[in-house]
Amino acid sequence: MTGRPGRAGKSGGPAGAGELLELVRSGRAVTRGALQQATGLSRATVGQRLDRLFRAGWLREGAGGPVDSPLGGRPSITLEFDDSHAVVLAADLDTRHARAAVLSLTGEILAEHSGTLVIGDGPEVVLPELGRWFGELLEKTGNPAADVCGIGLAVPGPVDTRTGRVVQPPMMPGWDGYDITGRLCRAFTEHTGAPAVPVLVDNDANLMAYGEQRAGHPDCAAFVLVKVSTGIGAGVVVDGSVYRGIDGGAGDIGHIRVGADALCRCGAQGCLAAVASGGAVARRLAESGVPAASGADVRDLLAAGHPQAAALAREAGRRVGDVLATVVTLLNPGVLMIAGDLAGTPFLTGVREILYQRALPRSTAHLDVVTSRLGERAALIGAGALVVEHLYAPERAEERLRALGL
Repeated sequence: MTGRPGRAGKSGGPAGAGELLELVRSGRAVTRGALQQATGLSRATVGQRLDRLFRAGWLREGAGGPVDSPLGGRPSITLEFDDSHAVVLAADLDTRHARAAVLSLTGEILAEHSGTLVIGDGPEVVLPELGRWFGELLEKTGNPAADVCGIGLAVPGPVDTRTGRVVQPPMMPGWDGYDITGRLCRAFTEHTGAPAVPVLVDNDANLMAYGEQRAGHPDCAAFVLVKVSTGIGAGVVVDGSVYRGIDGGAGDIGHIRVGADALCRCGAQGCLAAVASGGAVARRLAESGVPAASGADVRDLLAAGHPQAAALAREAGRRVGDVLATVVTLLNPGVLMIAGDLAGTPFLTGVREILYQRALPRSTAHLDVVTSRLGERAALIGAGALVVEHLYAPERAEERLRALGL
């Protein structure tokens, strides 16, 4: 006797092994019986498709779940995504500093390294150095390079994610249109001897937003993160997915004109970043005799309670708050998160002062204005999650299973 036809999966046909994996990973169906119910597939077909996932090492059996039948019987065996079969590499580039890590498939940081890496030195200097860091980190964790299933990279510029290339990045001289994915993949293989792996590149604010939303606000359907460091950028997550616009330019609020008489790095006059970023605050402090050259220097001064730095950060927050009133009115988010070097009390106070004055009351009635939960690790965790979601998405998972001969 044949089983019932399976309900259509995302590919249009009956649910395949990739879709069963997604149901288990999301927690929507974690027993064989629940998978049958969710997909309409027969017990035998579910068993066959799960067998492919077990042989790949992607699933494992967990503890027994609750008894499904009111008549009693043996508890159902739960299914779990096995995050031990591979690891992800991730890196976050800032203008003068970088951070790299090895992560588990569920986002746990297994080892990390941070250090000076000047993005203005160009990709032929920066990317090989990242490859060296990756090799050292794998030695630290004891994972062979063959365990790496992919690499995620966060950069401080707009990225066309279809190509993995940055597009006219004001803070990344020498990177415009460069083949980042290809060069970083080569750097990884040069320093580890491992085969090529997929490399995904995205804007740092996007990946910070993705990491923070998934970690702390998974039920928020519209989430906005604003990173204020050397520059200013925003990441937007809608219904669990990063909103990038048509070619990666969404969220570039640092280059909204605010009418100020200041020259921006992009060459335009009066951009928000030119007057309210960490770099702009550092410049004003330096002009008054306070040693400061970057957003990181401002962060240190704020941590030390420097009164002039605090006053300038609050003023910068007011300028950013004026722009965010429009952003909040347009997107109606549930969470607005402030992150980056200036994300402290003075800046946040300035944002709130103007935001609640200028935005419509309806737009802010259910809005939480908060600061970063993951801190400096947000982009790393977001980059790791981006790689995992790409590689284990149903259609891509099916391709990978076939490539494994399963």
